[in-house]
Amino acid sequence: MTCTETGLRRGGTAPRSAVAARLLPVLLAVLLAGLAVLAGAGSAGAHAALTGSDPQQDSVVEQAPKEVSLTFSEQIAVDEDAIRVLDPAGNRADTEETPRSLGSGGAQYAVKLRAGLPDGTFTVAYQVVSADSHPVAGAFTFSIGAPSETSAAVPDQASGGGAVGALYGIARYLSYAGFTLLVGGAAFVLACWPRGAGVRPMQRLVAFSWVGLTAATLAMLLLRGPYAGSGRLGDVFDLEVLGGVLETKTGAALVSRLLLLAAAALFVAVLFGAYARREDPKERRDLTFGLAIGGTVVAAGLAATWAMSEHASTGLQAGIAMPVDVLHLLAVAAWLGGLTALLVALYRGPAVERAAVRRFSRVAFGSVVVLALTGLYQSWRQVGSWSALTGTSYGQLLLVKIGLVALLVAVAGLSRRWTGRLGEAPGDTGALGPEGEGASAPNSTEAATDSAPDSGDGERSEVVVATAEASERAEAERPAAGQGAEAEAGAPGAESAATARVPVQADPAREAQLRRQREAASAATRKKRRDGDPERSGLRRSVLLEAGIAVVVLAVTTVLTTTEPGRTEEEAAAGTSAPAAQQQGPVSLTVPFDTGGKDGKDGKGTVLLDVDPGRSGDNALHVYVQDPGKEPLDVPEVKVALTLKAQELGPLAAPLERISEGHWSATGVQIPLAGSWTVAVTVRTSDIDQVTVSKNVRIG
Repeated sequence: MTCTETGLRRGGTAPRSAVAARLLPVLLAVLLAGLAVLAGAGSAGAHAALTGSDPQQDSVVEQAPKEVSLTFSEQIAVDEDAIRVLDPAGNRADTEETPRSLGSGGAQYAVKLRAGLPDGTFTVAYQVVSADSHPVAGAFTFSIGAPSETSAAVPDQASGGGAVGALYGIARYLSYAGFTLLVGGAAFVLACWPRGAGVRPMQRLVAFSWVGLTAATLAMLLLRGPYAGSGRLGDVFDLEVLGGVLETKTGAALVSRLLLLAAAALFVAVLFGAYARREDPKERRDLTFGLAIGGTVVAAGLAATWAMSEHASTGLQAGIAMPVDVLHLLAVAAWLGGLTALLVALYRGPAVERAAVRRFSRVAFGSVVVLALTGLYQSWRQVGSWSALTGTSYGQLLLVKIGLVALLVAVAGLSRRWTGRLGEAPGDTGALGPEGEGASAPNSTEAATDSAPDSGDGERSEVVVATAEASERAEAERPAAGQGAEAEAGAPGAESAATARVPVQADPAREAQLRRQREAASAATRKKRRDGDPERSGLRRSVLLEAGIAVVVLAVTTVLTTTEPGRTEEEAAAGTSAPAAQQQGPVSLTVPFDTGGKDGKDGKGTVLLDVDPGRSGDNALHVYVQDPGKEPLDVPEVKVALTLKAQELGPLAAPLERISEGHWSATGVQIPLAGSWTVAVTVRTSDIDQVTVSKNVRIG
């Protein structure tokens, strides 16, 4: 809750059963909303995109290349099976060695091919890990000599998808949530509400957050291998796979997180142990200073395990982006984690004093300022342009997050209006905390008020109150009746009265029953007083709404970490179109033909076709017709037509002119769009012998 200042008088703890009944539908709704956002993300988006290859995708080369190279938009990590080349029969055509780096900052790798490869269509399948820890997988084909049918099968299980991908995504979300609640809850207690160190609901919030973060980190460590590799759930407990994970940057970050969580456990134990029991002001102040320094170091270290292994660790200005990302995560934890701690205090803990909420108001305001500055820098770094902000998945998700944060701030403003309506009660010191730690000790009725469960509806409460008062009066009158009975020992019925009185005084069950009745009566009184304060109820509802929106914001943030940044996506799209094609030069095709001429000899040959410069716009087309002996073959007619099926464009006929024997050309051939074009070559060797052969080639 941003900029909230409130004075909360002793209103006691809300009855657990009633609170649970009210909170359950709301919590289920926000949880389903968060899971819906996660489900809509699908499998993890690739953050390193394939920008080029040699041979090119869908190209046809005359001779088998010695190697196949792939170029990515950023640095990648590879293993021995990262790049595989399969022949038309589905067998490995590469030497099965670990891909070798070709420089380019670790973004270009190549594999050697075996000698004597047959003609036909070959499949290149790759599965690598980008520098920001996300798996990248894909496949494409090229042909040697001429295209052919292929039986090569690429695994259906995409890297980062399936059940393993879903479980890894859930663990990632829980790790962010655990970090936010652990750091934010501990900071709220230490910096805003020291008395909260002795409140059990606050202890449970921070302790369960630590357990959740630790469990999620262990799950991510075990799932990391199949998530970035095979995608098989059965590989989770494969020690060889786990050993490979530990050698990666992500594995090292997860192990470091576990070690820091061990230090965090010590911090939590001291905060809710020695610190909560300290009564001497000087000792408490010294311990506060030590916990603040140590807690900040541990929290920053935990945040750094994300910064050093995800988006911030790669791309532009990584040296600046990583500390900025640490600040961003700490600000998120201080605001949203502290907000959750305040919500727990309002619904489950004893009254929160005005000074505590004032301190949180300042912390929340500072966190929002830090979030705005660091978020602005991160947005520029990851998006880079207006087109990427509106035209990429990352940019659109970022706009959703900005809208949710704006809504969160608006609801916080509503909370502040409710806060302004809360007045200070006469004689209220504003320093009421948990029993035994506040100003004055409560009387028995107040103690029962602060600890009793809900008594039910109003009518039942009145009955319970009347019953408790009658029982108390009866118990108060019994000693006097007993004294009268002893003075008149010979009176009729005196013995029976004394006999009846002794069991009542010595019966623990009866005493417990009376105590429960008094507690129920006090709870009814407290509930009536609390429900009669509409401003306080309104504040509780607005803070609960803030926490619900925060759950969805955290879900969107988690999805953003698994989505390819807008800047990278645009650069990859540009790299796979004009720039890559321009660097690789003209496009060449070899098209065998057989028109079935006399004796099967005069109708056979090969057409060599060159497209220069091989990109969208003006191109020169050269066609060379050769006989089986590679000599120029003079034929009556040659035609070339181009079709872009994806855009339903064409066929576009090229106006060929005969230059010399076996040589035809055309200038000013317009290729309007880049894409995978179908080139149809028609060769006529006699008045009746003619054939049309087609091939696919990527142009532009």
